[in-house]
Amino acid sequence: MNNDKYIIIKPMIGEKATRFIESERKYVFEINRRANKIDVKRAVQNKFNVEVSKVGIMNYKGKKKNTSVRSNGKVLRTSGFRPSWKKAVVTLKEGFKIDLMSGGQE
Repeated sequence: MNNDKYIIIKPMIGEKATRFIESERKYVFEINRRANKIDVKRAVQNKFNVEVSKVGIMNYKGKKKNTSVRSNGKVLRTSGFRPSWKKAVVTLKEGFKIDLMSGGQE
């Protein structure tokens, strides 16, 4: 991918991701489905001004979802799928840190 702006969609902050940050210098991001490890490494280094040592990527397939909709007094049952998505776990080199709350480096 050519544009670093569209590679990182959002950081993922949860219980497990917070433990990764505190203990292992690993940060978790939701990324574009077409991005690869090299794209993610370049985007993180450019956006946060840090050095990346390792990138891991996981693909998640969208799950089936059932919904009910009321239309003209009738209940219609429909089913569909949630979107598929991709997650990256980025490990930083020693001495580097990202402040996700302010969007930059500490």
